[in-house]
Amino acid sequence: MGSMHMSDSRKSAVVLVSGGMDSAVTLALASERGFACHALSVAYGQRHSSELVAAARMARAMGAVAHKTVSIDLRSIGGSALTADIDVPEQGGAGIPITYVPARNTIMLSIALGWAEVVDANDIFCGVNAIDYSGYPDCRPPFIEAFERLANLATRSGVEGSGLRVHAPLIQMSKADIAREGVRLGIDFSQTISCYSADDAGLACGHCDACRLRAEGFAAAGLADPTRYR
Repeated sequence: MGSMHMSDSRKSAVVLVSGGMDSAVTLALASERGFACHALSVAYGQRHSSELVAAARMARAMGAVAHKTVSIDLRSIGGSALTADIDVPEQGGAGIPITYVPARNTIMLSIALGWAEVVDANDIFCGVNAIDYSGYPDCRPPFIEAFERLANLATRSGVEGSGLRVHAPLIQMSKADIAREGVRLGIDFSQTISCYSADDAGLACGHCDACRLRAEGFAAAGLADPTRYR
C-alpha cells in the first residue's frame, strides 16, 4: 500500500462524499478523470448517521487514497428538518423545502477547500445537482461559480499557486442520467443511502423527497431500483 503512494503521480482532488448516489457517481468520475481522490465526509449533526457509514464504505470500494470525516454541529443552529426536531415531510410543497440545511454546501465546500490546501489539491469535486435538486439555493451553477471565485481569493493556492477549480460534474444531469452514469461506472447503488430518514441499518423510508427523486431516477432510466427499503 505504501509503495503505491510513492509512485502516485496523479494530481490530487478533494471529493465531498455523503454516502448518497450523487456523491458516489462524483467520486467515480473524479477517479476516472485520473485524480488521486481524497474523500471528505461531513458529520454535521444529520439525523441519519448511516449515510456516513455508507460514505466510508464507498471511499474504500472506489479506491480513494484517503477518507476523512469532519464533524461540525449544525444542529446548534437548527432550521432544517435534517438537523432539528422537525418532521421530514412526505411530499415537498412549493418554495425551498424544510429539508434545506442553512449554509450546508457553503460550509462543506469551505472544509474541502481547507483540506485541499493541506493535501496540495487544486481540484474540489462535489455532487450538487441543479435539475432534480429539490429547490435548494446552494445547488445552482451560480453558487458553484461564486464559490470557485471565493476559493481563488481566499487561499494561498489561489494567490500564489496555479489556482483552484470547483467541479460539479452532475450539475446539469437528471437523476436518470446520474443512475445511468453510475451503472456505466460499475457503482453498486444498493450500498448508497439517499433517504432523509434512513434507519440505523441504512434502510430507506420510500416516501421522502430524496427517496421519491431517487426512485423516479431509476424508473426513468429503465433500471431496477436497487435501494434497500424498510
